[in-house]
Amino acid sequence: MKAYNLCAVNNLQYQEVKYPDCPEGWSIVKVKAAGICSSDIPRIFTKGTYHFPTIPGHEFSGRVEAVSDVENQRLVGKKVAVFPLIPCRKCAQCKTGHYEMCENYDYIGSRRDGAFADYVAVPVWNLVELDECVDFEEAAMMEPLAVALHAIKQSGLKEGDSFAVVGTGMIAFAAAQWAKRKGASSVTIFGRSETKRELAEKIGDVEYRIAGANAEGFDVVLEAVGAPVSIEQSIKYTKAGGTLVLMGNPSGNIEMKQDVYWRILRKQLKLIGTWNSSYESNKDCDWAEVKAALENKQIQAKTLISHTYTADRLEDGLELMRSHKEPYCKVMTVWGND
Repeated sequence: MKAYNLCAVNNLQYQEVKYPDCPEGWSIVKVKAAGICSSDIPRIFTKGTYHFPTIPGHEFSGRVEAVSDVENQRLVGKKVAVFPLIPCRKCAQCKTGHYEMCENYDYIGSRRDGAFADYVAVPVWNLVELDECVDFEEAAMMEPLAVALHAIKQSGLKEGDSFAVVGTGMIAFAAAQWAKRKGASSVTIFGRSETKRELAEKIGDVEYRIAGANAEGFDVVLEAVGAPVSIEQSIKYTKAGGTLVLMGNPSGNIEMKQDVYWRILRKQLKLIGTWNSSYESNKDCDWAEVKAALENKQIQAKTLISHTYTADRLEDGLELMRSHKEPYCKVMTVWGND
């Protein structure tokens, strides 16, 4: 089969590789759509994966091609999305069902081979079976949609609260949609420039503002960049007694000026961290809520896709995101016909 094999940092090769093994309790998924995550850019170009070679890609959907066990045969041919984190099931967090905080997890696309490939091996437990009404590109967005939903739930957002997100990545835009669905009285997106305004306006009923501008205090603010300046802005935008949720992956060491720290204390802000999303196979969780929203057309996932490439042009999508040569939101790749 063909796959994008990361052989070393900044050495991604589109080549023939071995078809994946399918051990007991696992399945083989034929990839139909795979999103490029912002985390894939440093993973491929600067930081690398946990070993080489590795096939990147963790946001994906497809059809079950094969399963190892007779009892799971009914899944063959089913349309699925995939929860990419494989928990150890032994640590304290796993024992309470908080798999997103597993202390010894495996991960498709960074710690083991992922979805920038024709086929990928996936534990059956991680498969999310979907109705045919959900197309593959929407299904491939379940992971970032679930991360955004988890952040909104962590925030404790209540109906009637004012909400703002600092950042203009796909997850920030998704969080704005979830905040609207959860009853926010107003939703504001703060971006660094005008380049993302048109993308933001596709969501509908949100205000787009340039970060750094004066703004009234918001009940809930979500920081979705992970840079010192955006964290400072987020603290500024959160009203006294409000809630600030930190979601952005840190760009490096985060340092804070004394007067910014004072604002946290004097405004008595609630600081909340969020990470990944909740998942439990066939039970209530963030992924189950995203699945229902997609199947019932309650979330506008496809409005967040700004660019689509065929599998053989995946590197064009990577370069677009790496160079920022034009505005983008979710960059998607499609793999063959259904």
